[in-house]
Amino acid sequence: MAAVSESPSSLERAAARNLVRKYLHVKPDENVIVEAWDHTLSMSSAMVDAVRQEGGSAFLAYENDDAWWSAVERGQAKPLGRLSDPEWAAIAAADVYVQFWGPADSARLEKLDEKSFDEWAAGWFDRWYKLARSTGLRGGRMGLGWVTETRVRQWGVSGPRWRRALLEACLADPEEVTRSGSRLARGLNGGRKVRITHPNGTDLEVALAGTPGRVYDGHPHPNDKTYSEFDMMANLPEGRLRIALDSKTAEGRIVSNRSSYDEVWFPWARYSGGAFEFSGGKLASFSFEEGETQFAKKYARSKPGRDRTGSLVIGLNPKLRSAPYLEDMERGTVQLTVGGNTYSGGSNPSDFRGAVRLAGAEVRVDGSPVVRAGKIL
Repeated sequence: MAAVSESPSSLERAAARNLVRKYLHVKPDENVIVEAWDHTLSMSSAMVDAVRQEGGSAFLAYENDDAWWSAVERGQAKPLGRLSDPEWAAIAAADVYVQFWGPADSARLEKLDEKSFDEWAAGWFDRWYKLARSTGLRGGRMGLGWVTETRVRQWGVSGPRWRRALLEACLADPEEVTRSGSRLARGLNGGRKVRITHPNGTDLEVALAGTPGRVYDGHPHPNDKTYSEFDMMANLPEGRLRIALDSKTAEGRIVSNRSSYDEVWFPWARYSGGAFEFSGGKLASFSFEEGETQFAKKYARSKPGRDRTGSLVIGLNPKLRSAPYLEDMERGTVQLTVGGNTYSGGSNPSDFRGAVRLAGAEVRVDGSPVVRAGKIL
């Protein structure tokens, strides 16, 4: 993948304006922090410029990859997690926070030992979110940070096309996403049985847990108890509805036609050509054309509940097309997970979460269609 220019493209500028105005709702005189890494400088610059166009005050916090890795190599992962006093003061004074994922060498990050990774994360994570909740901070985690040279090579995808797909998805009208999400939520909330069908051999019936679905439309939700304690930071781009399943009812088969990924801090593994077979409420078998060995290893060492349905995610973003890692946001795409679902309001505490994704399916709730061929009805 070619080096990323520090000068924003016209598409980056358009995406930044849309995010700042319509998603983050930056107001005149608000303080905005943009956290950048080497590989995100052009889009970070576009976000800073968009903030200033709205009359906001922007502060660019730049983390250099070389300096970050030098500290890790010296065994100083723990100090990396100790933010400086000026940085904590800036966060306390900020109204909006824009975070790009980094560092860029994702393959190297995957090889980082668990102790070093935990030391880095533990130093800032809890304190950061506690402070954000106390001040009402709102913001966004920028998916563009996932597009790295090592990830492109690992997954065998086109970096430029991936970047473009993410930026175009950031041009979606959040109000359109909200409307379709609310319509879908009305069809799901209060329902009992969900049937998913597709001409590829998918015919699966599952049951809802009885908890309301959450619409993730890209708007941050600070201090909103109907969302999680971390949802003052929205994912950008975004566009999904997530609802918990009852973990006891599942019969039939679902066959994927989109890739799925590990749902952890970073997307360690990619899975494609997957199929889940359920019988008597349990996952009876699984298969993948790519990634089956990794999936089987993680499944085998996970805690009870791994073989039960976890949650249902349905994509809402009308602009998203063929964006690795974010295929579940494509409008009408269905993601079915097995394993833990407490994060979506369910009662399954398993530490395992595995998924398959299917575009173009029909989804019926108690016999009434709510999704058909990628359209939210």
